[in-house]
Amino acid sequence: MAHYLVTGAAGFIGSRTSTMLIEQGHTVVGIDNMNDAYDPRMKEYRLKKLQALNGFEFVRDDISDKGILHRQSAIMNRQFDGVINLAARAGVRFSVENPWVFLESNVMGTLNMLEVCRQFGCKKFILASTSSIYGENPEYPTPETASSSEPMQPYAASKKGAEALAHSYHHLFDIDVTVVRYFTVYGPAGRPDLAIFRFVKWIMEGEPIRINGDGNQSRGFTYVDDIARGTIAALKPLGYEVINLGGHEVVSINGLVELVEDLTGKKANVQYGPPNLADMFMNQANVTKAREMLGWNPQVNLREGIGNLIEWYKAERSWAKDILTP
Repeated sequence: MAHYLVTGAAGFIGSRTSTMLIEQGHTVVGIDNMNDAYDPRMKEYRLKKLQALNGFEFVRDDISDKGILHRQSAIMNRQFDGVINLAARAGVRFSVENPWVFLESNVMGTLNMLEVCRQFGCKKFILASTSSIYGENPEYPTPETASSSEPMQPYAASKKGAEALAHSYHHLFDIDVTVVRYFTVYGPAGRPDLAIFRFVKWIMEGEPIRINGDGNQSRGFTYVDDIARGTIAALKPLGYEVINLGGHEVVSINGLVELVEDLTGKKANVQYGPPNLADMFMNQANVTKAREMLGWNPQVNLREGIGNLIEWYKAERSWAKDILTP
């Protein structure tokens, strides 16, 4: 049994990763500031599920506040077998409007959690990063060796900064660091500001679907359980590595709408708008490295994964129908 610190524990990926760790017999201290980056009712739902589990301890705090290193809390002078830093401000479009909050959360927050490792003797650090870091025109499927020096928006730039900080702490303090770059994650209780959740809700509730651009842009969507499994697998000693975790199916946004229509049995009212300059036209992961180093492959196909989300939405519809989907 191991003892882990998971930041962003009430977040989409953080809650699923924490649950899997506990199911495997480990204990988890979870940190989250429960901010309103998206409808906080979703975070409260996930947190309530976690707090019902034996082996989970919750700390409500902000990792971007340097004071977290000195407050008498559940992380002060604790011995952790690993820090899994999943807390972040996400969202490529919002980062254009308020880049400052992304810098604070994603760079300063990462720095503070690296300091937790340094000060309290934790030798393993996982950093969640993003496929957005590869910029506008990488090769497809995109390997980890593709350039990450031309971010298209402050969100990706903040993740690049976090990755650079993590490398410096590996070099200076011999902290074992694995950076996992996620490709478009979806699933039950997912982020309501992302396409798949919004499409399911809008179609189920008979609301118009809003698409930026012509809908021909595409993504390699990745089911949340696959992402959580890969993140946990990355806890093994690796030195310093950057590893893609991404889905094996790529679909256009128009194709995604058609799939949700098919699975719900409902017709979408699609409204197209101008493209957003912060958006990548395509992403597709080369996961050869994850396969070789972690023994990881995505297992849940898109049809099954969206089906799971739809069933979750139906079961939770009494409150989920009111979740804000900007």
